[in-house]
Amino acid sequence: MSDVLNRALLVTGASGQLGRRVVSLLLERQAGRVIAATRTPDKIADLAERGAEVRRADFEDPASLAAAFAGVERMLMISTDAIDKPGRRLKQHQNAVEVAARTGVKHIVYTSMPNPEVSPVIFAPDHLGTEQAIAASGMTYTILRHNWYADFLVATLKQAAATGELFAAAREGGAAYVTRGDCAQCDAAALVSTDTGKRTLNVTGPTVVTFAELAQITTKLTGKPVRYVAVTPGERKDQLVKAGLPPVVAEIMVSSQVAMAQGTMGPASTDVQTLTGHPPISVEHFLSGQRPALTGA
Repeated sequence: MSDVLNRALLVTGASGQLGRRVVSLLLERQAGRVIAATRTPDKIADLAERGAEVRRADFEDPASLAAAFAGVERMLMISTDAIDKPGRRLKQHQNAVEVAARTGVKHIVYTSMPNPEVSPVIFAPDHLGTEQAIAASGMTYTILRHNWYADFLVATLKQAAATGELFAAAREGGAAYVTRGDCAQCDAAALVSTDTGKRTLNVTGPTVVTFAELAQITTKLTGKPVRYVAVTPGERKDQLVKAGLPPVVAEIMVSSQVAMAQGTMGPASTDVQTLTGHPPISVEHFLSGQRPALTGA
């Protein structure tokens, strides 16, 4: 037991929303020696005050990674947000995997996405390439394929409630939306586990939810009639760009909806229950707690 409590557990991207949640969970559980790694250590001074060891880790600076990963037994690698240039994020991840293996990290947990082998989402190759790099690294691993965050629905459904229309290029498809909170709990559970195998798990909500169902849920929660309007991918991208989104962000959103139409954002799994001991939060339950944000109240 003492060896388990003395393990060095590292979380990359610790200043981000997901990473911060995972570090907090580890500290609450007194899971071991918790190391919070980030490009911006000044942003997580509060985590240091709570007992985390803070290290600088820049995925484009291998020397910083070697210092950050030194003495680490298990690490959670949260995918970066470098989507500005094709291939940049994959190169960052490959740097981190190579350095982790070289510095003696035994087990790596990685936050991937659903079905990257076949997904039309424009950044799917980043995740597939990262999974392949991990598999070839010699380390044992847990790949956690996070589905789309239910948290991202709030802004979209708020607008739908205001206009009465919910546009998407998903046809009759949907996603097994999962909350960021459930993802954080799964990530923390996989990191503190004593498992030394090679596993790929699907972190999803309890069911696949379509846009027609999202419109019905929004109507129920806000009291405002909302209908789903299916559009083509080109039409949806034009709408998003005209609304002010950068083209690359619009392309990500549209390609994710195409993935839903093709069925690659499902199916739902029971892996959240397996990892955490409790079922995942449903989209409707999550959104019911966001009612003021949906209505603008």
